[in-house]
Amino acid sequence: MTLSKKIEALTPSITLSITAKANEMKKTGVNVISFAAGEPDFNTPKNIIDSAISAMENGHTKYTPASGLLELKKAVCKKFSDDNQLEYSSSQVIISNGAKQCLGNLFLALLNPGDEVIVPTPYWVSYPELIKIADGVPVYVQCEEADDFKYTIENLKQSLTAKTKALLINSPNNPTGTIYSKEELVEIANFAKENDLYIVSDEIYEKLIYGGEKHFSIAAVSEDTFNRTIVINGLSKTYAMTGWRIGYAAGPENVIKLMSSIQSHMTSNPNTIAQYAAIEALNSPVKLVEDMILEFERRRNYMVDKLNEVENVKIINPSGAFYVMVNISYYLKKKFGETIIEDSKMFSELLLETSAVATVPGIAFGLDDYIRLSYATSIDNIEEGVKRLKSFINKLK
Repeated sequence: MTLSKKIEALTPSITLSITAKANEMKKTGVNVISFAAGEPDFNTPKNIIDSAISAMENGHTKYTPASGLLELKKAVCKKFSDDNQLEYSSSQVIISNGAKQCLGNLFLALLNPGDEVIVPTPYWVSYPELIKIADGVPVYVQCEEADDFKYTIENLKQSLTAKTKALLINSPNNPTGTIYSKEELVEIANFAKENDLYIVSDEIYEKLIYGGEKHFSIAAVSEDTFNRTIVINGLSKTYAMTGWRIGYAAGPENVIKLMSSIQSHMTSNPNTIAQYAAIEALNSPVKLVEDMILEFERRRNYMVDKLNEVENVKIINPSGAFYVMVNISYYLKKKFGETIIEDSKMFSELLLETSAVATVPGIAFGLDDYIRLSYATSIDNIEEGVKRLKSFINKLK
């Protein structure tokens, strides 16, 4: 008996497979240094945890509207107004089980079979698969290192066809940590207007920005851009709430209405207790997360300095998120013992097996000459992990 051909064709998450292998090694007593994590290593702030406990004690354990609590939607609207100068009504907001479900809902709402979505390479691993699940076609734009792996109008034009429905932007970017300037976003917005495209703007890392850089939401470029953009965001990264699974999206009311309809059948409401915790998070003072952001910046600087000492590797110096992309192309096709390192996946697997350092191969993001290292871990782990990476590289011939 056959199963779904569409789902069988999906690419399994390399990130999850590397993480699973690292966890298995840890269970056997191996001291694994993990640079694979896509989540802060800090605990959720206490006032947010306390608000969840209070919600349960006060009986807030029942269903909510499928698209989320009105009180939480209002808090999201206030956040957009205060942080991004974007004015949304509650009917333009959906609360979902993480930003990933927002994206899944959105592509199902936007796409008909064969519709194309422009995706920048490198990309977060789930973008192409979520587009495929919605019967869409990801069209990859090979962004160049010289352009900080960001779109240019020239490569956007080359990717445009009669079937293009939307373009996707992720700033700050996972995996590179690069950030689009306001001027660059204005150019992209004008391109979308000229070609009548939706804009999907994933801004989940917007607070994790360093070195004086600023986040600007493309939806704030103009009224036209506001009306064609769906902004994706969530609580996971900023408030160290990955396991709470609360994301949100804001955009045109007709699109949000379809997303809400999909969600009502797929999952119904996101976790009620987590929604009350999210209200507390969004209403908390900015200082609540300032220390975490400062620590991430300290770790970023330390990891960048240490990686710059590694022979024959180049790095992308990140302005945001909590990842560093490391160019290992010099070491591809070299041998570890009798094993030829064919690609980034083999490099990462051998590094984990022989040196107990977990990284994510760049092929997961469409960039095979790189590996991704997360600095969402301690300074001690960064020091030891880069030391092991150096030792591994020194054994390659």
